[in-house]
Amino acid sequence: MTAAAILVSGVLIAGALLAWPRTRRTVTTPAERAVHMVLHTASEAARPLRRGLTADSAAEAAPHLRALTGAQALGIADAEGALLAWEGPHPELAGIFTDAARRAISTARPLLVAGPGAGGHTVIAQPLSTEYGGMVGALGAVVSGQPDPGMLGAVAEVARYACGHIELAELDASRARLDRAEVRALRAQISPHFIYNALNTIASFVRTDPARARELILDFADFTRYSFRTAGEFTVLADELKNIDRYLVLERARFGDALQVRLQVAPEVLGVVLPFLALQPLVENAVRHGLAPQPSGGTLTLVAADEGTDCVITIEDDGVGMDPDLLRSGALDAIEKGSVDAPSGESAHIGLANVDDRLRAAFGDDYGLIVETAPRAGTKVIMRIPKFRAGIHP
Repeated sequence: MTAAAILVSGVLIAGALLAWPRTRRTVTTPAERAVHMVLHTASEAARPLRRGLTADSAAEAAPHLRALTGAQALGIADAEGALLAWEGPHPELAGIFTDAARRAISTARPLLVAGPGAGGHTVIAQPLSTEYGGMVGALGAVVSGQPDPGMLGAVAEVARYACGHIELAELDASRARLDRAEVRALRAQISPHFIYNALNTIASFVRTDPARARELILDFADFTRYSFRTAGEFTVLADELKNIDRYLVLERARFGDALQVRLQVAPEVLGVVLPFLALQPLVENAVRHGLAPQPSGGTLTLVAADEGTDCVITIEDDGVGMDPDLLRSGALDAIEKGSVDAPSGESAHIGLANVDDRLRAAFGDDYGLIVETAPRAGTKVIMRIPKFRAGIHP
């Protein structure tokens, strides 16, 4: 049985092995040991390929892919046919492989080429293609004599396995690019009205209270520096709250006693990781569209509570509220894009839908935003975040 054949059937056998009582040994027969070894080798090959197809990942994966195919030597080429890695003897065949790789990639078909001399070696060039990236490279195997159907099948299966993990790497990269694009969009939605009003407020204090003006300038500088930072798509709650505090200092300097703020934060959740700029749009929405339209102002309440495995954050205002039918009908995006009037009569460029999408993408659909509102009854936004999630870090 070839390594590739064992790889195909190994998942079923491995499931049976895992179901055995713990008092029995997991691997007991030569066939089971072979399955275990092939699964381990496949896992070792997958790890670097999940980083994408580069010279470094190809060099790291090549020994494991060679073991899976059973080839004497193995080569990996990029989408242009350039050699990324060569594992094993017969380096003189590397040039033959790269030439065969270019032809295999151009025709999207495997190619067999006989090596020079009396050694009787054959080079198999198997194209590597993914659904999203098209042709991404080629896998080459060196065998003695003419390869039998089992060897050809083994090389094809291992190539398909490699393509699967390269495709996952492409999806991871696409998701990372999307996350960065969403953060850039969210930064662009930081209200120009807030920036204009903050600068006007600071200017009003320059003559009457220069010391206060200097403090507000520093708060404004820190707010913009944090909002437009380039590090990471995630942050910790403590840093988000610091930025919220800077924003509220500037707004309270403008509104005075008309804007009251209540904060209640459990110390245990300060280190919780959440998407960058997840809170600021919610707070700005409460101030600008909930409280500012009321002549008497109102109160904004922010609570971050420890609820077992989750952190629950609520942002509530006692302002003008909005029609809940707009939320139920999916009109939130339209409000944010300005094609539907917000409750205050202005178009709201506040990324509620952006934040909701990023929460669901990071933690699952159970962690989207919950909005409770009604006209003249204020608005309450609830955000639930897991206190720990593997792979999510600031």
